[in-house]
Amino acid sequence: MRTETPWGPWDPPPLDEAARLFAPLRAPWWIAGGYAVELAVGHSFRDHGDIDVLLLRRDQLTAQQILADWEWWAADPPGTLRRWLPGEVLPPYVHDVWCRPGPAEPWCIQLMFDDAEGADWLFRRDPRIRLPLDRLGRVSTDGVPYLSPEVQLLYKANSPRPKDEQDFEAVLPVLTADQRAWLTETITLSQGAGHPWAARLRAQPAG
Repeated sequence: MRTETPWGPWDPPPLDEAARLFAPLRAPWWIAGGYAVELAVGHSFRDHGDIDVLLLRRDQLTAQQILADWEWWAADPPGTLRRWLPGEVLPPYVHDVWCRPGPAEPWCIQLMFDDAEGADWLFRRDPRIRLPLDRLGRVSTDGVPYLSPEVQLLYKANSPRPKDEQDFEAVLPVLTADQRAWLTETITLSQGAGHPWAARLRAQPAG
């Protein structure tokens, strides 16, 4: 779905095309955002204005190798864009990079960087929350790695938009008991016991 922004249009590639781009990467990566939720659900249920690819911050420069002929622009700070220079290690507060094949092309892929400590993923909004890296992602039936839905929903719980509510409703029935328990605990810890998603998670039978 093509969308307009003050920094130019977005026109993301099909999911399988994005996955092919990153398949040679010699570091962990996952499809994130709304597409990750759809991969967990098993079917498409809404339009997407972009496509997110998550990497660990410590592997960020591998993305420049995969997208070597592209333009990379870092959100530094959020609300502005500036060129991400070849070989530059981005500061810890920069989490997003917009990518496009060339200056006349629309934006195609958003890179997202998450932190890790040893074998654990760290939730950047609350360092008390962590998860073993081998539980951070899943793999679709087509072999596409994607961010586990409970982790994606934890990010979306911060300030849910209508599309986030739609994602929550779609994936809630397929969450396992363990996924639901982890998400309930982490939303309560980071957002407070009164968050509306926490109550709905407790009431929903496991998928």
